[in-house]
Amino acid sequence: MGWKAAQKLIQNWKIVRGDNVMIIRGKDKGESGVIKRVIRSQNRVIVEGKNLVKKHIKQGQGHEGGIFSVEAPLHVSNVQVLDPVTQKPCKIGIRYLEDGTKVRVSRGIGASGSIIPRPEILKIRTTPRPTIAGPKDTPMDLVLEKTYDAKTGKGMPDL
Repeated sequence: MGWKAAQKLIQNWKIVRGDNVMIIRGKDKGESGVIKRVIRSQNRVIVEGKNLVKKHIKQGQGHEGGIFSVEAPLHVSNVQVLDPVTQKPCKIGIRYLEDGTKVRVSRGIGASGSIIPRPEILKIRTTPRPTIAGPKDTPMDLVLEKTYDAKTGKGMPDL
């Protein structure tokens, strides 16, 4: 099973990591799980504990070999997000609330039309943002220094 690029990449993804989905095609059809990883370059997702395949791994330095079960990626068209109210697979629509926030809503036949919340796992950053200035960061006094005056044209380079 080699890597293959997708023929036509999805531009606007509505399925995100941490969503509860149901597999609608394949050997695990009808089972539900949580999305572990989204592979946007291949239009595929990995669902926790589903679509298991046997992988033969050769023994090497620091690890032993053998036959392991690993989760294989599923095409994104083979999974659907579960409606939070009815727990049935549904399509996803985008709506804007009165305050202007963008939310995902369930739509389709048998859907409740309720808001699908963003998963909590997305709020946790994998790499934390730096809180202290490093050696390559520009000091704040240089950032806030005014170097150009629009009215007098002072600070424009001579071309």
